[in-house]
Amino acid sequence: MPTRVSSRTEDRKRLVRRLASGRGFAEQYGFRVVNNPSSLFQVLCLAVLLARRGDFRRALDSAHALPAAGWDSAARLARSLHADRVRVLRDSGQRGDVDALADTLGDLARAVVERYRGDLRRLRAVAHHDPARERELLTELPGVDGAVVDLFLREAQALWREVAPVADRRALVAARRLGLGRSADDLAELAGSGESERLAWLVGALARVDLEQRYAELAG
Repeated sequence: MPTRVSSRTEDRKRLVRRLASGRGFAEQYGFRVVNNPSSLFQVLCLAVLLARRGDFRRALDSAHALPAAGWDSAARLARSLHADRVRVLRDSGQRGDVDALADTLGDLARAVVERYRGDLRRLRAVAHHDPARERELLTELPGVDGAVVDLFLREAQALWREVAPVADRRALVAARRLGLGRSADDLAELAGSGESERLAWLVGALARVDLEQRYAELAG
């Protein structure tokens, strides 16, 4: 029995090392996650898009299309025209009520500019680095609900260590299926005490596993 338990523990450790050996979810798909206004706002837009129903690849394409159109910051997106946002979103593959999505992104950008001068680090300062208050202030922004907050903080926890541990719904689905635990706390224990960056990479990798349905690859 001890040998079997030990073997199972080593298998989990190997899998965690494999999953957490790259970068986080956003960086794996070409988004920089650094503590500056432009990067944080782009990650927040990515979270808003990923939280929508539909193919996650469309969300990624749209998130890339915004800075490609010159809207790489809250201030620049806030100055964009609604019709231009609609065009860029449609061209990047968005379906459904694209007009409403264009409104949401414009409202989000203007709110970040008006409340935090375009810099989400100011939101963190207003919250005095209190995770509950940070979540509360984020959900007060247009288009941001609990699911969006989880997706944003999944990435930001590598930088804003006080919010860790954070794991979004898809990451937890993958963790359960792979036998790595059932909660963000379980994953934090596997990542290592105080290792919020490694935790962000692990959680992001798990989310990718579920989105891309890569379970068979990891079982081999």
